[in-house]
Amino acid sequence: MKAEINKYQQGYEIEQGKMDPKLREELVVKYAPLVRYIAGRMALRVPPNISREELVSAGIVGLLDALDKFDSEMGIKFQTYAEHRIRGAILDELRKMDWIPRSVRKDIHRIEDAMLSLNSRLSREPDDAEVAQELDIDIDTYYKMISRAQGVSLLSLDKIMPDGSTPAFTKQASAGPSPFDALKVKELKNVISQILSELSEKEQLVVALYYYEELTLKEIARVLGLTESRISQIHSKAIIRLRSKLRSYYEG
Repeated sequence: MKAEINKYQQGYEIEQGKMDPKLREELVVKYAPLVRYIAGRMALRVPPNISREELVSAGIVGLLDALDKFDSEMGIKFQTYAEHRIRGAILDELRKMDWIPRSVRKDIHRIEDAMLSLNSRLSREPDDAEVAQELDIDIDTYYKMISRAQGVSLLSLDKIMPDGSTPAFTKQASAGPSPFDALKVKELKNVISQILSELSEKEQLVVALYYYEELTLKEIARVLGLTESRISQIHSKAIIRLRSKLRSYYEG
């Protein structure tokens, strides 16, 4: 792979910015299965009305971007770099689609506000019944709101910074991030790590299996011996709690 990339880079330099079309095509063909695999896994996390082929197309854009910007001196494997670019491109495409209903976004913000208010008054994490009471709804309605929030999980950290921008680590990495950007990412990771440690043991486990092991909710349900709907509920509550605490951190 390194020889192929070096060959690609040499061709690029010789042509003064014009890449070798033949080599580019060969590399795209070679890594197309990786794009389809990543797109397929991400498709399992979004509503069925989102076309898998649309995600694959976005992933190909990410792959091409990886081919253009990869530098062997980064000290990482090309596949690792490409995976990051492919996922980033697919997430960007999902954001452009704006497929999450406005009513769901509104419910999520209401729950976040209720959690923040209760946490401030009680000096502890509120339970489900307390959040439902704060929202002036019954517990069943609250759980339905949580269930509908599942779709926002993939884009869960959007627009929570003070300036409304997307956190740096959810975007495709730039060719040369500034020291300030690197510091912000490090700070945000530390904040998220602290918040995750405050989740319940079950919430931590579900989040770890979903984001780090990249299991689907159905797969996690099989592992933990619970229903998929229950896992979805645990996951959504954990994400909303994470979002509310991040909002509190950046607005505080």
